[in-house]
Formats: sequence, structure tokens, C-alpha cells
Amino acid sequence: MSNEFHKYIKAVGTGIKHNYDLNDQQMKECMNMILQKKASNEQISAFLLGWRLKPETIEEFISTVDLFETYIKKTPIKNSIELGYPYDGKNNNPFLFSLIAKELEKFDINIVVTGDKLQPAKHGVTLKDIATNIKKTKNLYYFDREDVFKELSDLTYVRNQLGTRTALNTAERLINPANSTIAFTGVFHKPFMDKYAKMFAYKYKKLVIVKGNEGTSEIYSKCQYWIVQNNNISEHKIDPKDFGINYTKSWDKITLEQSLQMINNPDEELIKIAKLNAALMLFISEKAPSIQEAYSLLC
Repeated sequence: MSNEFHKYIKAVGTGIKHNYDLNDQQMKECMNMILQKKASNEQISAFLLGWRLKPETIEEFISTVDLFETYIKKTPIKNSIELGYPYDGKNNNPFLFSLIAKELEKFDINIVVTGDKLQPAKHGVTLKDIATNIKKTKNLYYFDREDVFKELSDLTYVRNQLGTRTALNTAERLINPANSTIAFTGVFHKPFMDKYAKMFAYKYKKLVIVKGNEGTSEIYSKCQYWIVQNNNISEHKIDPKDFGINYTKSWDKITLEQSLQMINNPDEELIKIAKLNAALMLFISEKAPSIQEAYSLLC
């Protein structure tokens, strides 16, 4: 393996006095070497861990996302909304994307999701587990990252050997394989909102960032969300109780079988939650003048 990669390990792994931030050219060269496996698994692990501890800069994230764009195989899908989920799965509630797609089918809105093998570090049920085990509506498009971005998917083994979150967990959120003009993604913590806006908004006409369930864009309870459009960010709040929804979130880890059962046979409250999420997408797509009116259209 290349000794040329050593300089990048040194940039992030020689301590607070000697670490330095990578410029755009350096970051792209480094990530190219990682994706093309010109660095060994040990070197990749050392860099990812050091980069996390350095820590990463927003400029390094932007360079990484820019480089990813050069690798991703695109299949344009009109009138589509990309839902960018984490790749470490969900533990406490089922995925809503298939139920949301079903609600939006008659409005000519396509839902795009991407899945892959489980990444560190939550050990939940993955989107791929769900998408490959359900009957999809015609407006639900699933992309397997192994097909559209194999180079990143091929890092799964290394990442699982490392066993901890790295910057890749952040940079991989939205890959836009369908050239969607609208995207939704989620954050665990509000400070990540600004980071995601700077990293991803340039790829879409509208980006919606939700402080949702388990770091996804799924609204299960009262939460904040942000709309990023034309370099402006507006903050909003949404509460299911305002729509007469009294869904009780689970705090117990659910299995794949339980998750599939809930998705294939949703109860009344889960259907209402899916409708609320779909209503926000209708509003963002300008199919309704407000979330309240969009929700009424679905009920």
C-alpha cells in the first residue's frame, strides 16, 4: 500500500500541536485514496479515527461530499423526494418511508431511499432490511448503495472492524442517486443542522432537516425542523398532538420481524403518524398551502 497516505494519517493523528486541517485538494486526494483502496485497511482505520478526534472541519466535509458526487451512479427520477436515513439502523420504531410513499402515491410524488449493509454503531434494523422485505408502491424507489456507490459500500468491513462512528456517518447521509430536487434528512443534535445545511443544500432546491426519531427525518413526536432554500434557513416546530395524534413511541428495541409486522399491518395511530410526515412533504412540495391543509387532504 502507498506510503503517500502516511501524510494524511499524520495530519490527523499526531496530536493537538501538530494536527492540521486538510484543504480541498488534500481532502479529495485523501478520500480518493480511501475509496480506491490505495490505502490499507489499517491506514484507513487510523485516518478515520484520527479525523474524528481532530476533529473534522465543515470545509473537509464539503470537499468529501463534493468528491462523493463524482462516484455516484445517477438515475434521474422526476418529482422525487430523497429521504436520507442513517445507515446504522433504527431500534425503537419502524421505518415510515413505505407508508409515506403510499400516502403520496396519488399526488404524483416519488420517494427515493438508499440502503446498505449495517454500518456502526447503533446495530439497529437497517433500511435495506426493510426495503428488501416489503411490497413497494410504484412511487417508492430503493437504491442499494452497493450498486450506486460501491466504493463507499466496500468500506463496510473496515468501518465495522473499527466499530465506532466516523465522519463517514455524517458525509454519507444524502447521496442523491435520483437527482431529486427536494431532500429530507434528520439530526440528533441541533448543532448538526447548520453543518448539514452547508454540506448538502447546494444539491437541492429545498432541503428539510428534522430533529426526528433516532436521528432520522421521521416525525413521531413534537420536534423542530428547518427548511433550507436559496441560502436561507427557517426554523419551525411541529407537534403531532396538534393534529389529534397520540402515538406512543417505543423505548424497547424491536426486531426486524416486529418492524415488518408494524409496517405491513399498521395500527390507526401509526397510519396517522405516516400521514403527518407525508403532509409535511406535500407542503414542502407546494401541493398544499399549509401542513394542516395537507394533512386534511390525506385524511
